[in-house]
Amino acid sequence: MRTSIFDLFYIGIGPSSSHTIGPMRAAKRFVVDIETSGLLAEVATVNIFLYGSLALTGIGHHTDKALLLGLLGEEPETVDTLTINKRVKTITDNGRLLLLGKQVISFYPSSDISFLKRERMMHHSNGLYFIARDDTGVILKEEKMYSVGGGFVMTQEEISKKFISHLGHDANVINPFRTGKDLLDLCISKNKSIADIMLENEMQRHSKEEIEAYIDSLWAVMQETIDRGLNTTGILPGGLKIERRAPDLFKKLKTNFMPDGGAEVLDWLSVYSIATNEENACGGRVVTAPTNGSAGIIPAVLKYYDKFCKPLDKQSLYTFFLTAGAIGFLYKENASISGAEMGCQGEVGVACSMAAAGLAALLGGSPANIECAAEIGMEHNLGLTCDPIKGLVQIPCIERNSMGAVKAVNAARLALKRTDQKISLDRVIQTMKETGEDMKAKYKETSKGGLALHKVAC
Repeated sequence: MRTSIFDLFYIGIGPSSSHTIGPMRAAKRFVVDIETSGLLAEVATVNIFLYGSLALTGIGHHTDKALLLGLLGEEPETVDTLTINKRVKTITDNGRLLLLGKQVISFYPSSDISFLKRERMMHHSNGLYFIARDDTGVILKEEKMYSVGGGFVMTQEEISKKFISHLGHDANVINPFRTGKDLLDLCISKNKSIADIMLENEMQRHSKEEIEAYIDSLWAVMQETIDRGLNTTGILPGGLKIERRAPDLFKKLKTNFMPDGGAEVLDWLSVYSIATNEENACGGRVVTAPTNGSAGIIPAVLKYYDKFCKPLDKQSLYTFFLTAGAIGFLYKENASISGAEMGCQGEVGVACSMAAAGLAALLGGSPANIECAAEIGMEHNLGLTCDPIKGLVQIPCIERNSMGAVKAVNAARLALKRTDQKISLDRVIQTMKETGEDMKAKYKETSKGGLALHKVAC
């Protein structure tokens, strides 16, 4: 596994990177491995067991649907979101599934996917166990996997032996770094920006043209997601009966119905982030940044810069993503971006930190200013729990992205004015990790604590 902007940002579907995208990738990986070993034609049944957070909130996060799509051979980046429910219904009604579009097996989701809510696998709360059998019941292949956050998937062997090749440890990168201090030292010694350091590393694997085209595609999808969210009305799925708010907010902003009072910027940040996260809640196409639960923060901050600071040109776009990616790598390397491990500080907190760093870079901040912005962004999200009501990425997740976007802008602006930073980014990342480890499991994407326990007026 390599952590670069191609890993931290990618195009997928909602509502969750760890509970939707990760399981889809895991299921496809399992079946592809079977095909590679020459056993696909012998498979008659597949059983899947889900553990921990995946079991507790999997239904609300569409984990069951994602598994079916993965077995079919679909990818989060390309699956047709408009046909998902119809295809899932066909499998459920007929009890048949076409593995990789090639091998028909018997499959009944209600019995062949087991949600083991009281069990947890050894290394991570998001555990999956796959078993494939032939028509006599003989096991052809079995595999334990983990969805470790942000759509990343690891096998039992990989996670237990820590087979992780991070950007900072890859012998092929020209600028290896693991900590914020390492990164700042590189910037000073080479007299380069954080974005320049990251670009040099990325160019060890991709051409500059490929990197720029990839970032262009991310921004294009982010804007499309915002536009859909601003113009699509209706009720969010899942039973909470939440009406989409972004279209009405957008209409009021456009017609100046909402009083300004100097806070119009906050209203625009909110409507952009809410539009994105309402699309995510509906299982729509979003950019994971660095998770789906936090997908609205970075797009909202970029739109803020474009609307209120300076029109966003190509170079600014590349600077933002490369800078934010460097900060995201530090969290992935030294802590986690999984809500099931860290609580929401690992999702919204990390996205806020990344967005603050990217914005500080666009506002002319030095590497030290950028590091400070990232630190402030996380410092004021420490201890943030992940307690979605009914396991849905809706309450408090949608508004939480709005708050994260506002904090990111404030963090960047504060950092540009600070002259005496007392807390380093490395220290706040370590604090976040320790806080997440100390946090009770019920506050980490299980819907067994916090807001999730309180009834909602429906």
